[in-house]
Amino acid sequence: MRLKGGVKLEITPENLVKHELIGLKVKIFKCKNSQLNGFEGTIVNETKNTLTIQSDNKMKIIPKNISIFHFSLPNGRIVEVNGKILIGKPENRLKMRLKRW
Repeated sequence: MRLKGGVKLEITPENLVKHELIGLKVKIFKCKNSQLNGFEGTIVNETKNTLTIQSDNKMKIIPKNISIFHFSLPNGRIVEVNGKILIGKPENRLKMRLKRW
């Protein structure tokens, strides 16, 4: 992601929640729907309450509020995020105040 003036914003564990998630690789670490546990792929769409993840030819819509995700950052780090933190419109996450997640 590039900001005005050409400054590049790297995705880090600290800013992941406020970053664009589309295009990131993700794995569902834990979900109340046990059939979704372990599903992994690339995020292709995000809404207020769901993430759409594509893997090979399968595409699944995952509710954020019942899942814990493992995001793979471009630098190879894995970051665990509770989906409840991600609830809300993507554009409004920038405005959220998070103490610590």
